[in-house]
Amino acid sequence: MKFTQEWLKEHLDTEASLTELTDCLTRIGLELEAIEDPAKRLEGFKVAHVVHAEPHPDADRLKILQVDVGDGQLRNVVCGAPNARQGLIGILAQPGCVVPSTGDVLGKGKIRGVESQGMMCSGRELELSDDHDGIIELDDGQPGMDAAEILGQTDPVVDIAITPNRPDALGVRGIARDLAAAGLGRLKTLARPEFAEDGAIKVDADIKLDKDHAWRCPLFIARPFEDVTNSEAPAWMASRLKAIGNRSISSLVDITNWSTMTHARPLHVFDADKITGQIHVRMAKQGEELLALDEKTYQLDPEDLVIADDHGPVAIAGVIGGLNTGCTASTKRVILETAYFDPIGVARTGRRHNIISDARYRFERGIDPAFALMGDQLATAMILEICGGRAGEAVVVGAVPQATPTIDYDPERLKKLTGMDVPPDQQARMLQDLGFEVRQGDIWQVVAPSWRPDIHGAADLVEEITRLVGLDDLPLTPLPNLDRLPKPVLTATQRRNRRLRHMAAGLGLRELVTWSFLSSAHAQKFGGGDTALKLDNPISSELSDMRPSLIPNLLDVAARNIDRGFDDLALFELGPVYHGRKPEDQAQHFTAILVGKKRPDRWHGESRDVDVFDAKALAEAMLGDMAVPTANLMLLGGDADCYHPGRFGYLSLGPKNKLGCFGELHPAVLASFGITQRVMVVDLFLDQIPLPKSKGTNRAKLDRPELQSLRKDMAFILAKDVPAGDVVRAAKAADKQLITEVAIFDVFTGGALDVDEKSLAIRLTLQPQDKSLTDEDIAALLDKVAEKVGASTGGRLRG
Repeated sequence: MKFTQEWLKEHLDTEASLTELTDCLTRIGLELEAIEDPAKRLEGFKVAHVVHAEPHPDADRLKILQVDVGDGQLRNVVCGAPNARQGLIGILAQPGCVVPSTGDVLGKGKIRGVESQGMMCSGRELELSDDHDGIIELDDGQPGMDAAEILGQTDPVVDIAITPNRPDALGVRGIARDLAAAGLGRLKTLARPEFAEDGAIKVDADIKLDKDHAWRCPLFIARPFEDVTNSEAPAWMASRLKAIGNRSISSLVDITNWSTMTHARPLHVFDADKITGQIHVRMAKQGEELLALDEKTYQLDPEDLVIADDHGPVAIAGVIGGLNTGCTASTKRVILETAYFDPIGVARTGRRHNIISDARYRFERGIDPAFALMGDQLATAMILEICGGRAGEAVVVGAVPQATPTIDYDPERLKKLTGMDVPPDQQARMLQDLGFEVRQGDIWQVVAPSWRPDIHGAADLVEEITRLVGLDDLPLTPLPNLDRLPKPVLTATQRRNRRLRHMAAGLGLRELVTWSFLSSAHAQKFGGGDTALKLDNPISSELSDMRPSLIPNLLDVAARNIDRGFDDLALFELGPVYHGRKPEDQAQHFTAILVGKKRPDRWHGESRDVDVFDAKALAEAMLGDMAVPTANLMLLGGDADCYHPGRFGYLSLGPKNKLGCFGELHPAVLASFGITQRVMVVDLFLDQIPLPKSKGTNRAKLDRPELQSLRKDMAFILAKDVPAGDVVRAAKAADKQLITEVAIFDVFTGGALDVDEKSLAIRLTLQPQDKSLTDEDIAALLDKVAEKVGASTGGRLRG
């Protein structure tokens, strides 16, 4: 939002300097973007009198001027302007000046052999007008006066940033109101203008909206004028509009722009002679179009609100007017339109057509609906003063929307929320200066002004008072208990999940975060597809069901990577799976997939494909990191349609507490994902795994055995269907204190063994505790192991 200092002072009675004004604006939330001083652009430019003029001896169109700039010396200036003559008073750019229109630094030079000590300037060169046919002619002015002063270019332009919730600050008067409330002056009274109305001048206007669209335009005002003169706007108005970047067009158009920038009240003027029949507000019809003021043709949508006559649309309401009904220099009869259009409707229409205009910018943020009548009257008085003519009576259709609820406010709330101690009387004064109605009592009743659509509750009132007092005065209050360590904010489950992620990453796996949804076909392959797990409004047909497993989404990612040449993958995800609609039907899983080679091929040895034992090792490693006693895990068989028969198992603590599963996926399942490689899976049921018990802050002392451990090998002949894990558990049970580890190192079939038998070799690690083991101790222990294995599995020692 741009405005000039003098423009602001038309509404704010203040003696504050420009620096004080801009500092205060930033302090109260209207942040300063830039200050442009036009006098600096004209620094070094002086008023000059042409004392003598004669033709250039070597150029027919050039003249040699002798000019006086008030320092007692005449300067030669070569000039080609047709109006250059003796006695003219103009503007001289001296050597060293920067020409505003080009940015060039002017220097001394010779033109056709004659030295020129400057340049007489045109309006275009000083960016004051588009006139370049001749140099500037002044009516008077003392030689040597600063050009900025004589040209009225001494009013600084201020540019501030306006947040979307402050449409009232999109007008100069709204900014003045904020400054006055902050104590930087007094807001001048805005008097209601008086003017004569001619009852014989009529206009037919209406709102033609059904009940479903009536909210789009609750108020429409049309006022007719006759015998107006639409000449150039007054210099004071044109110069101020130009200073803030608006082009002066004509008196009528500039008056509507003046209202927009001064009061944040967009208006529009129609040439009444180009309006057919009744002017009214309605929804656009399919197939209608409008040639707009930007000379573009817009295909209208039935959801666009338009202003129309009996022939068709003449403007897109609140966004842009039509070119064919615009005012020109020949316009004599005018219709002034003042309306309130709903912000949401204007925003949708503006975005639909990608039209940016000052009117749309204000309407879509919410202008003051109660100012419509006043805005019409102020513009009417200005049209009559500048353009002459006669004004008819305004036709008012609809009513001002009432949306200013009463807010309960306790003055003590300010201190509770901000720590600021502001007396209640001062709070009331600030709110009243901003336009709020305040009825004091134990609990105040506060009504927000119609120009503040962003005020909804007591916290908003606190914010208003806070910004007027200034955040610089916000007291510094230390946080409590700064000398104490904060309590941990992560739960035991969250800490374990974080540790799991770090562990998996350390083992070379990459984490994925995928949708909690998947297609119905994939859900059915992994135990899902129930009606209860289908989404009512899926974002895609491929994401129609809640996932019953993390495996399908991991396979989708693997398939995309394999298609792009990345064949060796180790991926995992930690997240929820769903088996029903109830909270207890949601479970937390850790799922990993292994694809391709265990490790890359190297010159010193070939690699191998990952297998089910790699998955088992990963599962045991992750469970071990969660303090699960892996030595006590049981391997249970089971059936799962998505896994390869005979290559799947559960890891369980006891026969009922299944902690997870691992295995190789069935080739038919992989084929549905477009994967031809073998894929191993680890799926841990985190909700079934007990959290580690807190051991306090004290650590147990390190207990290292003093005696050396020893290893003994044993081989057993077993039936082929006996799980190796049964042998390991039976051997360990022979003496849990002395036997610290049991490992399988060989499996053999064939030879002298029966076809239904196998040989399983295990290695025992023995750790003496109090004394060294004798041969007799070792022999007794091995006999006990053989006995335990035989009793548990039916196996016998291999001779």
